[in-house]
Amino acid sequence: MDLELRHLKIVRAVADAGSLTRAATVLGLAQPALSAQLKRVERALGGSLFVRGREGVRATALGELVLERARVLLPAVCELQEEAQRFARQGERGYRLGGTHGPLLGGLVDRLAEEEPGVAVTTYTSWSEREIAGSVAEGRLDFALVGVCGESAPPEPGRLAWMEVARDPVHVMLAEDHPLALGRAATDEVELAELAAEAWTDVPGDGCFGDCFAAACVRAGFTPACVYETDTASCVHLVQVGRAVGLCRATFPATPGVVTRRLAGTPLVWRHLLGWHPAGRVAARAVGVLGHARAAHAEALGRAAAGGSALRAAPGSNPAPAPGSASAALRAAVPWPAA
Repeated sequence: MDLELRHLKIVRAVADAGSLTRAATVLGLAQPALSAQLKRVERALGGSLFVRGREGVRATALGELVLERARVLLPAVCELQEEAQRFARQGERGYRLGGTHGPLLGGLVDRLAEEEPGVAVTTYTSWSEREIAGSVAEGRLDFALVGVCGESAPPEPGRLAWMEVARDPVHVMLAEDHPLALGRAATDEVELAELAAEAWTDVPGDGCFGDCFAAACVRAGFTPACVYETDTASCVHLVQVGRAVGLCRATFPATPGVVTRRLAGTPLVWRHLLGWHPAGRVAARAVGVLGHARAAHAEALGRAAAGGSALRAAPGSNPAPAPGSASAALRAAVPWPAA
């Protein structure tokens, strides 16, 4: 009988379980069937692998040798299988990008499509940074464009390579007729403590931003009384009608009815990150993609500043947006957490 991987899995399961009965349960086999398979493995290897006793089984010297090799071979074969599947799914050309909603993902798509016309660029968006990172680690996506709070570690730190695209101080979104917006210059900062009585709104996320925000509020001397966690369009609407205030990136685009102000003392910082699998076929393109992502961030900052100036040039005005621009603004104007 030739030795197969499934035989090594049986040996490892018996050793880990400490008894044939427990190993049979783990493997989903009847105990007699497991005993028969183990005997065939032992005959193929030339000796007993386990000593059976009242308290279970323990490995013989030969068993220890086989287990030592099995614990190296089995993870290696599993890794080979994952890498082969990832290689097959990635294809030779094209980019598969994943990100949380925000202007950077759109900007990156635009720059890649312009530089390599004819090369497919596909995207996947989710509020879950972990889901996106997991998809890159498993080969379903090539790059992850996500964000983390402050110096927090990104998801999948042991499987993906990460580089910082940019870092932004967190701003607050206010209705244009909010008392903290009226009579203040666009460059004036707002103390977090000045917002102690406000209701807040944000979008879902599985990072630590919510905890960081709560800790910043405690340091400022208050606890948020109410937080509306909802979709992007509803977050912007709640700010526009004065029902809540929100937190946003420095790249938040100009939006009718909303103004943004930097929080004094920078109590919260958001880092934009690009992640990829170091063994993936796209790893060689990572430096170029990182450069495009950084350029997209710089462009988004410029648009946000220019757009804000244009709105502030006509205080109290609320011009009708061009066809389609309102929905585009809502897609790009994403509160936290987002890239």
